[in-house]
Amino acid sequence: MLSPEPCLQRQYLMLLGPYPIAPAVILAPMAGVTDRPFRSLCRRLGAGLVVSEMTTSDPTLFHTDKSRLRRDHGGESEPISVQIAGYDPQMMADAARFNVDHGAQIIDINMGCPAKKVCKVDAGSALMRDEPRVAAIVEAVVRAVDVPVTLKIRTGWARAHRNGVRIARIAEDAGIAALTVHGRTREDRYEGAAEYDTLAAIREAIRIPLIANGDIDSPQKAKAVLAHTGADAVMIGRAALGRPWIFREVAHYLATGQLLAPPPRHEVRHWLLEHLDALYAFYGERRGVRMARKHIQWYCEAEQQFDAAERAAFWASINRVDDIDEQRDRVDAFFSPSLSAAA
Repeated sequence: MLSPEPCLQRQYLMLLGPYPIAPAVILAPMAGVTDRPFRSLCRRLGAGLVVSEMTTSDPTLFHTDKSRLRRDHGGESEPISVQIAGYDPQMMADAARFNVDHGAQIIDINMGCPAKKVCKVDAGSALMRDEPRVAAIVEAVVRAVDVPVTLKIRTGWARAHRNGVRIARIAEDAGIAALTVHGRTREDRYEGAAEYDTLAAIREAIRIPLIANGDIDSPQKAKAVLAHTGADAVMIGRAALGRPWIFREVAHYLATGQLLAPPPRHEVRHWLLEHLDALYAFYGERRGVRMARKHIQWYCEAEQQFDAAERAAFWASINRVDDIDEQRDRVDAFFSPSLSAAA
């Protein structure tokens, strides 16, 4: 059970190599979500660090449109953190160098993704079954680049095989600058409650910064997880979908012990329209409209000023809109404060 006691004497800042991460509240890498428009918005709304979508270590895919867009960091706040995935130590080392040459200032190694398409090629969390390969990969990547290298893992491959402590020690010995742990095994995927006792055991086993991840969906939960695990930072993923202002809420609570009021609808409208405009500019009209749909749905789900029927009716009216102007105009009208005043 999480301790309810606040950490009143702690400074919520984490050093990652030469970079001070403040606040110590980080956006998790999420494929298909943490593109440049979303990263930039989360950073402006309080995230101390944002991590790119997972990028491949396969050099034959470095120059595809998908890889090119995932490698686009134009205008982003430093430091730039890029996650790489793969199973071959030399390919991972080469991918790390390639991304540093294209602007990465931190390299993050993915050994936490539970997706079948990643694990079936022995990447992501599948690597936790093979501790010698874990060591070979992290050693090769750390040797390859002169920037901080971080690692993201889970607590283990399966509930019966929680080897997070051993992997953490391997990572520290190899020169990893910080370790992120999602509080579930690969077998758990995203089901059940995150387990924080293993994170606390990992904190006791290593000296490098530890970042806690999993089920952190409120300022109070962030503070409780930090207290329970002794972690140096928290990483937020799914809770930021449709609610990118969660980072400033968490940061404010950690700094002051006070909760911020929910943002008024006019602010949500402003951020969402800004987000849509950035998506259209980044992807172009056709793809931008498609990418915007899931974000619009997440914003609707997060906006408690609408009841379920309102959200369902709006989503039914917009989820097949293919025109930028129509999509934007409908969002503008639905999120306009004048709508609620007239209702």
